[in-house]
Order: sequence, then C-alpha cells, then structure tokens
Amino acid sequence: MKSVAITTLGCKTNQFESAAMIEQFKQAGYEIVPFTEPADIYVINSCTVTARTDSETRRLIRRARRLNADARIVATGCYAQVAPGELERLPEVDSVLGNREKLQITKFIGTGESLVSDISVVDTAEPMKLESFAEHTRAFLQVQNGCNAFCAYCIVPYARGRSRSVGINDVLEEITKLAGNGYKEVVLTGIHLGAFGVDLAPPASLTSLVRQISEASLIPRLRIGSIEPNEVDDEFIALLAGSENICRHLHLPLQSGSDTVLKRMGRHYTSGYVRELFTKLSSALPDAFIGADLIAGFPGESEEEFLETIRLVEELPFSDLHVFPYSRRPGTKAAEMPGHLNAAVITERAGRLRNLASTKKASFLKRFAGEELAVLVQKHDSKTGLCHGLSRNFINVKFPERKEFINYETRIKIASDSIGTVLQGSLADHQA
Repeated sequence: MKSVAITTLGCKTNQFESAAMIEQFKQAGYEIVPFTEPADIYVINSCTVTARTDSETRRLIRRARRLNADARIVATGCYAQVAPGELERLPEVDSVLGNREKLQITKFIGTGESLVSDISVVDTAEPMKLESFAEHTRAFLQVQNGCNAFCAYCIVPYARGRSRSVGINDVLEEITKLAGNGYKEVVLTGIHLGAFGVDLAPPASLTSLVRQISEASLIPRLRIGSIEPNEVDDEFIALLAGSENICRHLHLPLQSGSDTVLKRMGRHYTSGYVRELFTKLSSALPDAFIGADLIAGFPGESEEEFLETIRLVEELPFSDLHVFPYSRRPGTKAAEMPGHLNAAVITERAGRLRNLASTKKASFLKRFAGEELAVLVQKHDSKTGLCHGLSRNFINVKFPERKEFINYETRIKIASDSIGTVLQGSLADHQA
C-alpha cells in the first residue's frame, strides 16, 4: 500500500479541500501518514495570499524531498494556480496541479501529469463530498468558492475564479451526513462566503441557507466563516441573536480603518459604517467574539491613515485581530500603485497592530472569569490531565477531566484568564 502525506497552508477552504483529498486517497487504497514522516507521495496544498506563504510552500517542498528522496512531490492550491511555472522549475517538484485538478487528485496522481486549467471559466461549484475530518469534533464545509470582488491587493480571484455556490440541497445533505458521523459542529466556509447563493437558480443568500440549517436543527453547533462587514445586515444579525445553534462568532475582513485607504483598496464600506455595525452587534450579541483581518502598510498609507485604523480598533470591541503585512502580488491593482512603503515601516506597523490585538483579546477574555461557558471538548492531554475545548463564542478553554468527555458539549465554570489566550476552568454541575 502506497503512503500519502498532505500539508495545508492558508484558509479554512484549503483545509476543507485537503480533508476531501485525504478522503479521495483513502477510498483509492492509499495509507495516510503525517507530513513529518517518510511517504511515497507528498502533497503541498499551497496558499499565495502573501510572499511569506509562497516561501513556506517552497520550504515544505524541500523538506518533503529530504524526508524521501524517491517520493513523488505534488504542489497544488492557490500558489500552484497562479504561478505554476515557478513551482515546475523547482527541482524537487514532480507535478503541479491547479485548484480545479485537486478535485480529482487521485486521477492525476495515477497519470503522473501536471495540469493547471483556466479556473476563470469555471461557473459552477462542484460539491466535494466529505464524511470525516482530521478534527473529530468539528468539520469545515465548503459552500462557496471564488470571488468577483477583485480588491486592489488580492490575488485570490485569480487563484479561485468567479464566485459560485454549492446547491442548498447538497449543503443540507452534507451537514446531515457529518452530524450522522458524530460531528457536533460544522463551520461554513467559502472564499467570499457572503456571496453564497447569488449565482443559484433561483437565487438564494447566506442568510436563507443559515436559517434553513438552524431551523432544521441539522447540527448542534453551526459556525459561520469570514464574512464581509457590508454583508452583515440586520436580518443576519437578528438570525444569529435568535438562534439556539448558531455560534456567537463573526470574523470580518475589515482590512483598514481609514476611509481613504479603504477606497484605494476597492472596499465597499466606510469606517462610519463599521462603527454603526458594531453598535448593532454589541446590542444584539454582547458576548460574541468578533475578529477582524487588517492589512498593515498598504501602498500610500500615511502615518495619519494608519493612526485612523489604530483609533477605530481601539474604539470598537474587537475580540482579536489577524494582521497581514502588505505583500505585493503581481497582477493586482495595488502592485502598480505608487507609494509602496519600506519593508521596515510595514513590519513596524504590523507589530503595533499585533500588540493592540493582544490587548483586545486579553480584555475580551477577562470578561468571562467567573462565568459559565458551553464548551465542546476536542481533545485530552494525557500528560497534564487537561481537556481542551472550544466555546460557542470561540474561546479556548482547558479544564481537568477524563478523556471520555471528548466530543461532548459541557458547561465549564471559568476560573482564570491568567494563562494567555486559553482560559482555565472547571467542570460545572451539569452538562449543556
């Protein structure tokens, strides 16, 4: 039996697709082994959001070759889609497959060919069937792919193609199947998740999809992936606030708090809109975890524009920030803009935002000391005797208990917020 090792860079969509590839390989009779071990085939599912992720892909390719000089090394994912020639020129790489080709990876492994087709012509989403996930309590489910926005900084539309949605019945069927296989939480993912349903006939929306899943009680916990700030409307907020099974957790790709920078980026909202949105969210979902993506050092960003972002983040109750130093992506509008900043300035600004993120997260976690949280237990550490779990509002919790609690949602009394980004607690008197 041949062995396969897969490693994944980037977003939840990539993680879902890696899980689907693992399932393909298992069904074809391959053995799945960790990427740290010798294997007959290594698959690197790449990201290309930044130059750093490109570099990490190349590093992992070289690592795979060191693990087994005779292995077949396959590069796929977004880096492979937009720059296949760069990867084909690496002496360690045996074949390069595009994002469309990964849907049939066992077929291409069998032929040994490389192929990166034109993803811009793909106008339908092919549902990837998935019955299991590496994490045994939570599963990601891709319901949308591609993006039509073409923000100035972003290479993703070129790597993923136009926005396209999985059919609603297919989504409901997959969630039902995952729940039947024991999963307690499903995370809906997509490249532009808020665009779900626009391309379907008849048209639908993310809100209508989430409502159907929630009202049918298909899964105990439903979590929503990243969604654009201007796509979080009153109807969506009311749905989250009134649901028993939708997790109180939002992640917003904000990118900047400066109106002039947002305009240059091609973003379709203002800082004033974001302030109004947070007023609504704080009222309807006071305990929600609200994270955000921010880009530091976009071309032409002045110190005052950067401080506008700082002030907006300081003012609003963000729970955490995911900070990206601006990375020039050839083929994007921003790559040709004037005013590209010195790398040292970008790094310094990213550091200031990350420091602010640490402060915001610590403040958010501190609110829950002494409270009870419903926690889905994900794993047990035999060395420490601690269970690790995740609350509905995206707080990691550790508490002493037996491994038999894995995959149960249990009420935890939070005792401390003094161990960083993980709260510590103890088992409450009853289970959720």
